[in-house]
Amino acid sequence: KMIIALNMFYMSILIYIKKYNIIYNITNRKNIINNMGPLNMDILSIIYGSLLGDGYGEKRKGGKGTRITIQQEYCNSDYLYYLHNLFANLGYCNTNLPTIKMRLGKKGKIRQYLKFNTWTYESFNFIFYDWYIKNTKGSGYIKVIPKSLELYLTPLALAIWIMDDGCKLGKGLKFSTNCFSYEDVQFLTYLLSKKYNIKSSIHKGNKENTQFVIYIWAESMPILANIVSPYIIPSMKYKLGKYLL
Repeated sequence: KMIIALNMFYMSILIYIKKYNIIYNITNRKNIINNMGPLNMDILSIIYGSLLGDGYGEKRKGGKGTRITIQQEYCNSDYLYYLHNLFANLGYCNTNLPTIKMRLGKKGKIRQYLKFNTWTYESFNFIFYDWYIKNTKGSGYIKVIPKSLELYLTPLALAIWIMDDGCKLGKGLKFSTNCFSYEDVQFLTYLLSKKYNIKSSIHKGNKENTQFVIYIWAESMPILANIVSPYIIPSMKYKLGKYLL
């Protein structure tokens, strides 16, 4: 039964790829490694948009480079395959489709998810140090919002942020920025206003008032939808509601 279910799953993915004209036109990884020039805006937009959400950078102990990890619940498989296609077409990850993994969730419930990593590059190191600072109160690193985001918050990055971490709320949209400090969230609202004239406000993300979320005002939703509409995949259009109709 499991084999049949997995076969049906892969068939559905192939149908999805064909339906939305996703074509794998893979750049050779060696060419990427040997290219000593700067990373182009497309890959930086994809990475920065992902890091605003659930994506994260990894620098292994003793390793020389950085890799980006993308993970989504199975219910968001369309979106994960969209991201995988973007990275693969630019030559930054394995072309094999990510497979279903399982983990124990709350109350012992088994949850299905999908995950993939980019290859590890030294050219990604500046991204890691842009987004992470050492945790002075413990081990590891803390994710922060880099000032360079002002350059890399492109329409594509904004669309990925919405698909990754946006949630339709009333007539507006909520960004779940709970993991960032109040100062970082303030900076994000400033960027939305400065770059795109999008009005937003900061709200409490928990009862203790230690987490914060961003709410996009209804009056700015048409502006937001117009900016990101070319990049929003069909399964994520509901997040922008009537503004994409």
